[in-house]
Amino acid sequence: MKKEKLWKSYKNTGDKKYKDELIVEYIDLVKIISGRLYTNYNSHVEYDDIVSYGIIGLIDAIEKFDLSKNVKFETYANIRIRGAVIDQMRSLDWIPRSTRHKFRVFEEAINKLQNQFGNNYNDEDIAKELNVDLKELYDIISEISTLSIASLDEKIEENSNFGVKSNNLDFSPEKKLLYNESVDNLHNVIEGLPERERTIVNLYYFSELTYKEIAEILKISESRISQLHTKIIAKLRKTIGN
Repeated sequence: MKKEKLWKSYKNTGDKKYKDELIVEYIDLVKIISGRLYTNYNSHVEYDDIVSYGIIGLIDAIEKFDLSKNVKFETYANIRIRGAVIDQMRSLDWIPRSTRHKFRVFEEAINKLQNQFGNNYNDEDIAKELNVDLKELYDIISEISTLSIASLDEKIEENSNFGVKSNNLDFSPEKKLLYNESVDNLHNVIEGLPERERTIVNLYYFSELTYKEIAEILKISESRISQLHTKIIAKLRKTIGN
C-alpha cells in the first residue's frame, strides 16, 4: 500500500493496524537518526536503547501529524524522534556535574575570546584564558567533546517549534520571525568561521561524515577534528541561544 493511501486510511479510521504499518514504513528513519545520535552519546547508552526512544518519538509523530499542513512528515518526524531521544537522555542525567561545569567554563572562555578577537585566537589563547597548559586544555576538550555535541542537539531542540512535547505544526508569526533570525544568525556564524572549521561543519552536519573520514580528507588527526569540532559547537550554541 502506498504511503499516501496508508496515511489517509489511518487518519480516517484511526485503526491500529494502519498505524503499525506506518511505523514499519518509517522505522528506517528511526534507525538512521539513532545511529547518528549514538555516535554523539558515545558509549553512554546502548544503540538499541536509542532506537527504542526514537520509536516513541515516531509513534508520537504519526499520531499527531496533520495531513492538511504543508509539512513533510519526514521533517516533522525527524525532530520528534530526535526530541524523544534527547528528552530521555536528559532524564537519565548521564553527564557528571563536573563535566557539565567544565563545558560551561570552556564555552564561556570561547565566547569571551570570540567577542574580543573574532576568530583570531588559538589554542594557546584558550589555555591562557582557562589558566591551564595545552595538555590540560586538550584533556578538557576530550572530556567534554561528547557532551558538546549532545548539548548542541538539546539547544536546537529547545529553539525548535517542532519540540516533542508540542502539538503544533505551524509557526506563529512571532516564532517564525525568531526562527528565521536564528537560522540567519547561525548561517552567518558558519560563514564567518575559518575555512577549516567551516569545512568540518559542512562535512559533519551536511555530508554526515565521521571524524575518521573528515580527518582523512583534511589530513589531520581524528583527535584534532574532535578538538576543533568542540570549539565550533561552543560558538554555534551561543548563536542558537540568541
